[in-house]
Amino acid sequence: MPGFKSIPVTIVKTDKPLTSLEQIYREKEPILNLGQTFEREAKGEIRRITDVVCPFCGSLCDNLIVEVQGNKILKVMNACPLGLTKFMKSHENRIPYPMIKENGKFVKVPLEKAIDKAAEILVKAKYPVLYGWASSSIETARLGLELAEIVGGVFDHCSTFCHGPTALGFHEVGMPKSSLGQIKNWADVIVYWGSNVSEAHPMHPSRYSYFSIGRHRKGRKDRKLIVVDVRPVPHARHADMFIKVKPGKDYELLVALRLLVQGKDLEVPEVAGVPKEKVIELAEILMAARFGVMFVGVGLTMSGAKEKNFEELFLLLHDLNKISKWVIIPMRGHYNVTGVDLVTIWTTGYPYAVDFSRKYPRYQPGITSTADIFLRGEADALLSIASDPIAHFPRKVAEAMKKVPIITIDPKWNLTAAFSKVVIPAAIAGIECSGAAYRMDEVPLRLKKVVDPPPGILCDEEILRLLLNKVKEKLGVKP
Repeated sequence: MPGFKSIPVTIVKTDKPLTSLEQIYREKEPILNLGQTFEREAKGEIRRITDVVCPFCGSLCDNLIVEVQGNKILKVMNACPLGLTKFMKSHENRIPYPMIKENGKFVKVPLEKAIDKAAEILVKAKYPVLYGWASSSIETARLGLELAEIVGGVFDHCSTFCHGPTALGFHEVGMPKSSLGQIKNWADVIVYWGSNVSEAHPMHPSRYSYFSIGRHRKGRKDRKLIVVDVRPVPHARHADMFIKVKPGKDYELLVALRLLVQGKDLEVPEVAGVPKEKVIELAEILMAARFGVMFVGVGLTMSGAKEKNFEELFLLLHDLNKISKWVIIPMRGHYNVTGVDLVTIWTTGYPYAVDFSRKYPRYQPGITSTADIFLRGEADALLSIASDPIAHFPRKVAEAMKKVPIITIDPKWNLTAAFSKVVIPAAIAGIECSGAAYRMDEVPLRLKKVVDPPPGILCDEEILRLLLNKVKEKLGVKP
């Protein structure tokens, strides 16, 4: 991935029209948006539902209070702007009913027909890719893995696009983990490396990190905060030390810190754009910690060395653990991407990009990853669930995806749905149906149902079970 972070840019106002989706994706006909607003009725008494888990980011805040009247959400308390928006806007841009594309046009069909068509596509495919899962429940992912095994496809999810290098580094070295509760109670040195926590996980600092009130650490004054990034991110203004590292040079800084922790000296005046004196000061703070934590974001996964960054980071923590106590927590984005990692690991032994084409699980990131499969033109079908790959993958991958039949299962209309052969609406886990999800520290939490989904729309777990049974029926496999 090209590193554009170090390139200075100038932003000027322009009267030129915005580039349309049709121009971006080189489509001659308009790209449809068939999403509709589903009006919820507010009747009866107001109910207050407590201890609601927020199904937005990997923090999985479990202290939300939701006020509901009838089937309408009136108020959400204790949520950040991101979580609040997900609850309050959950009725907008919804896929209204199952659809099949016939002669270039979407046609409304019964759910049974959409399931049958989706099963037909998967059964006929020689190498289907089943992608998404990180914004759905654990129960759904379990069924998805079984479906991928039966059809001989690839089960992949959002880790392939974000914290995949973290997993690869973990394979080689291992990493010391902890719960966020332990960090809240004990951590006296907190490092955010390549993570814009203020905008990606707004409640994280106050619930689990430097602003939290723990048993042994009582807020900001009892903790040292260090921020390492290529630019001054918003939370850097709260930091005791901000390290501005050159883009793509994280590996060099990690190696330098390891040398200092091991008692060696640096022979250069600066490392990765950081003066030698500041690197030494940083190493001294890390070594003096009683309980330290590294919160690591995708800023580290996207820079040059990728998984080698994490190997070196984990080795640094091993060195620090000889003289202190250090743990690491990857800052996971989608609320259940950690859970999908775990359910894939305990089912197959591998975290993502699992290939069942030989009827047993194989794992070769860079070969069995979604983007690589489509770039080589090998996939002949795509099941997209709780995701929007065409909108977020590189253009060449998106163009390859558009050439194969796509099945979309999602609560809301998105760009992938516009290019799909089959579109099936689903309820929103954590708002319209219950389920389980894993927080970024691998702690499982139960998602609550607070309102009913639109009429006739099922939870993604139920849809997957129907699809799995239909595929088994077509293949002659006993349910």
